[in-house]
Amino acid sequence: MNDVVSTIMTKDLLTVSPSDNLNKVKEILINHRIHHVPVVEGKKLVGLVTTYDLFKLEVDHKDYGTTKVSDVMTKKLAFIEPGDKVGTAAEIFMEHLFHAVPVVQDGDLVGIVTSFDVLKYEYNKEYPARN
Repeated sequence: MNDVVSTIMTKDLLTVSPSDNLNKVKEILINHRIHHVPVVEGKKLVGLVTTYDLFKLEVDHKDYGTTKVSDVMTKKLAFIEPGDKVGTAAEIFMEHLFHAVPVVQDGDLVGIVTSFDVLKYEYNKEYPARN
């Protein structure tokens, strides 16, 4: 848990902008089998949309094309920096019941780390021959 988050985070991210519509988010979530889509303006992290956000919405699927990401994204976010420890991410997950946390450096989104990334990290440490 003492390695830095940058060693386990996903760096090649699929993102949306606040002006995109929910059809784009839904397409990314389904086609790439992920659960969290960062919202950026340029490289700046401004929000996050999750499968849970879509689940709890009171928006009909037929209205996804006219519903903007900015209307549904979570704006108040926890984040970590690339040099933070994997244990810090695990602590955030356990304390807040999150499953992903964006990795930000100087306000720019540089990655995301998920609870699955931490689980895989620990598994590979315990069972290195199975990698």
